[in-house]
Amino acid sequence: MRVTSKGQVTIPANLRELAGLLPNTEVDFTFDGTAVRITQATAAKRESRGARLVTHLRGRGDVAMSTDAILALTREA
Repeated sequence: MRVTSKGQVTIPANLRELAGLLPNTEVDFTFDGTAVRITQATAAKRESRGARLVTHLRGRGDVAMSTDAILALTREA
């Protein structure tokens, strides 16, 4: 296996699978003086996209109707 001029190397698929390194997995590198070790990063989990959207949209509604009134509209017809 060769390191590219950009410092990149391909981790073989079977090793990625065994290590649980899925696409977009964050990794850490350590060097013990003779070998480089790659491990999954243990950083705190990022907030999910859905949670970020809910946070962004919370309190932005401009309808002066109650939840019950909105539900009544959806149930009519």
